[in-house]
Amino acid sequence: MRPPSSSRRDELLQIAAELFATQGFKNTTVRDIADAAGILSGSLYHHFDSKESMVDEILSTFQEELFGRYAEILAGDADPRAKLEAAVRVSFEAIHQHRNEVAIFQNEADHLGTFERFSYLAERNQQSREVWLTLLGEGIASGALRPDLDVELVHRFIRDTVWVAVRWYRPGGKRSHHDVADQYVSILLDGITT
Repeated sequence: MRPPSSSRRDELLQIAAELFATQGFKNTTVRDIADAAGILSGSLYHHFDSKESMVDEILSTFQEELFGRYAEILAGDADPRAKLEAAVRVSFEAIHQHRNEVAIFQNEADHLGTFERFSYLAERNQQSREVWLTLLGEGIASGALRPDLDVELVHRFIRDTVWVAVRWYRPGGKRSHHDVADQYVSILLDGITT
């Protein structure tokens, strides 16, 4: 028996990701995905055993890529301010290139995290926290950032302001993800006063 075509499989994952991001994981049925793909519901099971398998693959693949990029930044030779800027930019690239995946994670992580299969989501949240706390700690230690910063609070500020952008940022809109990242970096590191 021939394995399913990986390009068709990828197409089905893209369709599912868009539906999960726009309708919600719980509200999207296997039939919805099959209908959007122009196939019978049963045909979807030729590629995936469940919609949980689909969202698992969507999220784990995306997060592996994202955290690989963060690891490169942490291991790099750039100065602490440049590393912090790079991490913000990588986050906006992720929103631009993987909008559906980011939206699914933002909207569904709490629900999915209640299932053992998705325990890695809590681990990724912790890993993300450690990435930002490390970057902020290096910035303080180097003198690039103020020594009186509450790194936990700054981490939450960055996390919440960057990732919530998935709700309003649209590729092809008035501002590119590069423009938005530039403004965020400027606000984060230089403030909004003259």
